[in-house]
Amino acid sequence: MREEAIRIVRILQKAGFIAFFAGGCVRDILLKKEPHDIDIATSATPDEIQNLFQEKATGLTGKSFGVIRVKSGAHFFEVATFRTDIGSEGGRWPQAIKFSTPEEDALRRDFTINGIFYDPLANKIIDYVGGKEDIEKKVIRAIGDPQKRFEEDHLRMLRAIRFAVSLGFEIEEKTWKAIQISAHNIIHISAERIREELDKIFTSSNPSRGLDLLDQSGLLYIILPEIYNLHGVEQPKEFHPEGDAFNHVRFLLSHLHHPSLELSLAALFHDVGKAVTFSRDTTGQIHFYGHEIVGAQITEKIMIRLRYSKDIIKKVVECVKNHMSFKDVPKMKKSTLKKLILRPTFPIELELHRIDCLSSHGNLSIYNFLNEIKGQYTAENLAPPKLITGYDLIALGIQPGKRVGEILELIREAQLEDKISSRTEALLMAEDLVRNEQVKKINNFK
Repeated sequence: MREEAIRIVRILQKAGFIAFFAGGCVRDILLKKEPHDIDIATSATPDEIQNLFQEKATGLTGKSFGVIRVKSGAHFFEVATFRTDIGSEGGRWPQAIKFSTPEEDALRRDFTINGIFYDPLANKIIDYVGGKEDIEKKVIRAIGDPQKRFEEDHLRMLRAIRFAVSLGFEIEEKTWKAIQISAHNIIHISAERIREELDKIFTSSNPSRGLDLLDQSGLLYIILPEIYNLHGVEQPKEFHPEGDAFNHVRFLLSHLHHPSLELSLAALFHDVGKAVTFSRDTTGQIHFYGHEIVGAQITEKIMIRLRYSKDIIKKVVECVKNHMSFKDVPKMKKSTLKKLILRPTFPIELELHRIDCLSSHGNLSIYNFLNEIKGQYTAENLAPPKLITGYDLIALGIQPGKRVGEILELIREAQLEDKISSRTEALLMAEDLVRNEQVKKINNFK
């Protein structure tokens, strides 16, 4: 990818234009990380870029902002004309642009660490904003007036937190205060864009710090009030020495490092129902009756609001709804245990259970037991082929309907309990069930 990007820069410079790598890719190069993508900034206008690359210049949707998408080899690159943004529309996009110099282009960007240019042909850093020094100091600093930067694009507040979390940097004091002052403006940003930033924060190497910064900035109260409301929700000290429900969620997230999206969201939302199910009995004992069911309902509403896909919503809601079922594992029948392990979300639920325990009482006995049991079963042990069908029951005289399914379930339970293992045994059990039903009907008639 870098070689193809250099080839584009070489073509632009050979044609007499200034051309540099720009933005986040330069930051990553200075951090000795491989960039995920490479953007190129140039003095060439969009028309000049199109004329120079002709059929390679595709994806013209950003042309009004001076951006042309250029294909080189197997990769696509955004090639943008140096510009100055004029005004702001909806707290997200400039009202207009004018083409400008590299220095003016750097000054309209969000943070100093993203405002650096790099000439790959001369192997030279071009830094008008002190970004290289801030990378060395591990600081996130808005370029120019931070208040103005966040008025231009409200999403930058979440981006500041995302960069701080993913890079392990601190947010500079004036930039941080500007975020706290402007936090309420995040409501003007679309749910989809907010969700994208939250996903990157909570699947980073340090999700718990992300939660802290969202909370302390005031953004959590606006975006996820249901999580904010866990502050001060007292928990039984014998099970939760870590403190209130919000602190418990923080601890869960502290055990995650680059988690899957489903696990990070399940951890974030698993106890969201506690704020509305809190109760205290006459002895002073705290209870959260049905908090997992209520929490699953709240989780679904939050995720719909943030425009998550149906598949992700279904998985996370299942994890929240089921997270209390693990406490019953020692009393479960073999068949119930097998069904638990067979759940599509079981691997996520098991890890959620582990970090839930580590973040409260610390007892991992059920987690260890489930891992041991899981290792004992093969796929065929867990889900053996069914021994009979509904047609077999109908042949025995059972009328088609609900009862056929009930008898099949009883036979399946016996199979999973290892009480029967052949078609002959299943048919004998079915005959017994049918015979008992007939006897019962005769006795009732009498």
